[in-house]
Amino acid sequence: MNTQTRVQEQYELWLGDAAIDAATKEELRSIEGDAKEIEDRFYRDLEFGTGGLRGVIGAGTNRINAYTVARATQGLAQFLLETAGKDQPSVVIAYDSRNQSPEFALETAKVLAGNGIKAYVFESLRTTPELSFAVRHLNADAGVVITASHNPPEYNGYKVYGNDGGQLVPHQAEQVIEQIRGVQSFADVKRSSRADAEKAGLLQWIGQAVDDEYIRAVTAVSRNPQLIKETADDFRIVYTPLHGAGNLSVRAALAGVGFTQVHVVAEQELPDANFSTVKSPNPEEREAFTLAINEAKKIGADIIIGTDPDCDRMGAVVKDPSGEYFVLSGNQSGAIMVDYLLSSLKERGEMPENGVVVKTIVTSEMGAVIAEHYGAKVVNTLTGFKYIGEKMTQYEQTGEATFLFGYEESYGYLAGNYARDKDAVIASMLISEAAAYYKSQGKTLYDVLQELYERHGYFLEKLESRTLKGKDGVEQIGSIMTDWRTNAPEQINGLKVTKIEDFSQGLYGLPVENVLKYTLEDDSWFTLRPSGTEPKIKVYFAVRSSSSEGAASSLDQLVETVMSRVDKK
Repeated sequence: MNTQTRVQEQYELWLGDAAIDAATKEELRSIEGDAKEIEDRFYRDLEFGTGGLRGVIGAGTNRINAYTVARATQGLAQFLLETAGKDQPSVVIAYDSRNQSPEFALETAKVLAGNGIKAYVFESLRTTPELSFAVRHLNADAGVVITASHNPPEYNGYKVYGNDGGQLVPHQAEQVIEQIRGVQSFADVKRSSRADAEKAGLLQWIGQAVDDEYIRAVTAVSRNPQLIKETADDFRIVYTPLHGAGNLSVRAALAGVGFTQVHVVAEQELPDANFSTVKSPNPEEREAFTLAINEAKKIGADIIIGTDPDCDRMGAVVKDPSGEYFVLSGNQSGAIMVDYLLSSLKERGEMPENGVVVKTIVTSEMGAVIAEHYGAKVVNTLTGFKYIGEKMTQYEQTGEATFLFGYEESYGYLAGNYARDKDAVIASMLISEAAAYYKSQGKTLYDVLQELYERHGYFLEKLESRTLKGKDGVEQIGSIMTDWRTNAPEQINGLKVTKIEDFSQGLYGLPVENVLKYTLEDDSWFTLRPSGTEPKIKVYFAVRSSSSEGAASSLDQLVETVMSRVDKK
């Protein structure tokens, strides 16, 4: 069947399906005659990747809606009934502040209940890391969080977690995907009503009790609560949840370790599915901090923290020597936290002999150098915190290593063993604690960063992204990867390419992934990777030099040369 025939057939099936409601059909009728729009909505099923679904909200097979959510949940239910080893498996469900998030969460619960599976559903929006914690805390068999992280407002998503609280890794996700493929019709989806599910005890609402346990687990990781209490009156934090789920949890964690001067950006405090004060609710971008920086200047804040809508990513802003606010990159924040945590362990004689820091292959080597300086081992994983979580569970089961810290360049961090996903709540607490600790020594985090550069070398990184939407975009991204894979460069800017790593070949025992990494003779590197959750191709760059000027110059040249070739495709 050619694509156009499939598109038209699926479009007509949705219009004629008695299981699909009138409002959805009316939406589809409104695009009748718009061949391009119909094609984009129906040329494929919305892909269930290793993390789950993510897409534009709307009617169609290539959109996220109550029907694609229900189909995915039916597949998940069948997977759990076959593999959980229980008569009645259970699933924890959380959701963030996005459009349709509460509705998709309830739909998920009703389908699970229709299959005899118990759903623990948070009574209102909660963070993704708390969902990870709750799966473990409630001894559930899986978790689902309705979120599209920091994507634009028109997106939503459906992420699935295993019984260890970690996102599904590929071999698990493949089993769920196989079950979803078997759900041929929406009529095959088993669904209970909310009332019947509640009456049968298959839908249980959860809230404050789990919140309290989660905050206790987060604050238990604090290294210097006494110092915080002694300096709290003179340490000012500005925090923005960027209209997302982090507001209550981050403030509770900061208060729990003794911070008293926490100023929340009022315009961005409350949930807002349209993220109306920012172009993108992404703490990786300076623009997202505009209002927070204005607030910080008014009160003389020592640090600014921002978290994304589901509160698994944290960005920090600190003062530079001129008094201006400097946005730390994910790599820089990670390096500072690695140094703070491990130096504290070392000073107190608490560094375990088998301590491990886990990072991803596209994360700066600076944190690795720091970790090794303190005697910790460093382990690399593929991109995605699910792989870091998988390592944590492995270490917990075997005792072969003690997990100290995990992080990735895209602003994701975790310390402690209470969860298996990146957590902006604990990252907010730790980066603030580090800033307070160094302030007591007369330093800012900017000063600390410069000291780390002087000690370990000037590491500089950059991420370039190209958004290529729709069917044509998917094909263009594939063409770029094929070009680099089949026509690998022998040198870049006069420097030999000394290593080519094609992770689609399953290198180093890691799962297969469509990623290419090139290392040059001066140890600089760049990596090409199609995003698994957005219509983007991402290119990561990293250099190391003995001076900041040398690093900046090397990085600029590397980026210009590589991206000129990427953009030709």
